[in-house]
Amino acid sequence: MIEYIGITVLWVFLYGYLIIGSIDFGAGFYSFYAKITNKKHTIRKVIDRYLSPVWEVTNVFLVFFMIGLIGFFPNTAYYYGTALLVPGSVALVLLSIRGSFYAFANYGARESNVYLFLYGATGLLIPAAFSTVLTISEGGFIIADESGVRLLLGHLFVNPYSWIVVLLAIVSVLFISASFLTYYANSAHDKEAFELMRKFTLIWGGPTILMSFLVFLTLSTHNPEHFQAMVEESWIFVLSLLSFLAALWLIYKKQQIGIAFSLVCLQFFFAFFGYGYTHLPFILYPYLTIYENITSPEMGITLIMAFIAGLFLLVPSLFLLLRLFIFDAEYVKGN
Repeated sequence: MIEYIGITVLWVFLYGYLIIGSIDFGAGFYSFYAKITNKKHTIRKVIDRYLSPVWEVTNVFLVFFMIGLIGFFPNTAYYYGTALLVPGSVALVLLSIRGSFYAFANYGARESNVYLFLYGATGLLIPAAFSTVLTISEGGFIIADESGVRLLLGHLFVNPYSWIVVLLAIVSVLFISASFLTYYANSAHDKEAFELMRKFTLIWGGPTILMSFLVFLTLSTHNPEHFQAMVEESWIFVLSLLSFLAALWLIYKKQQIGIAFSLVCLQFFFAFFGYGYTHLPFILYPYLTIYENITSPEMGITLIMAFIAGLFLLVPSLFLLLRLFIFDAEYVKGN
């Protein structure tokens, strides 16, 4: 029971990072696009008003997840720690570059083509690097024997499933971010920004569903066991598809944009939790399961209480931030 509660709490934190992080990462790409196409007067102000108060909160969800994963399932540090040394190091370097943009934002970085390029590029490369964790968790990329844990990096680079997951991560980031910025521009009554971001939402909607389908298809040969579990629980993914279609319809008709973004969040909620549920009990095929690698009951209960308390502290804080800044009527309009 402890293992299920623990993994659920961790998955909630990771889902929070998926949504909030995607908005942040995608906004970097759109900010760079606006600069090089001379449309910064259209969307840059909307993006900057969102990013200014929120960027510091984004990585809190990721930190909670990483600490909790090792706390609840200590053996993950042994397997993933060694195997993810290269992709993890790349992700840390990219996060550092992105952080430097925020650090120097008030000293001209926002107008520098070089900084904006790095800001936009890291927004796409960071989720691509993180997505390798989900790819590796499906098995076939790690060998663990008496000599230790080895990542088959060459096999990871040439495997089609690996690249499709990377592409799904990138287009999902762009789609989630565009749908939120569409809603945000609509709330700000900025018609130019609204039309531009609405166009991007409609553009990236198709590739998102296409890549999701291709992930499902390639998983059937890469990990038939997980694929079969997803087929048996296909109703979850049908709900995700219906949420997507409803969101895209509302955005296309320019109606109920706030509800449309909520449906986008529901789309990824069903897909993300459906993926996680059907992946159980494995954390890493075929080496790690939630049953055999859980921490002691006493430590597990303590961690659950601490993380639930953290969740109850973080969510109201985020809500307060959104209420005071992001969705404040005057702040949204730039006053």
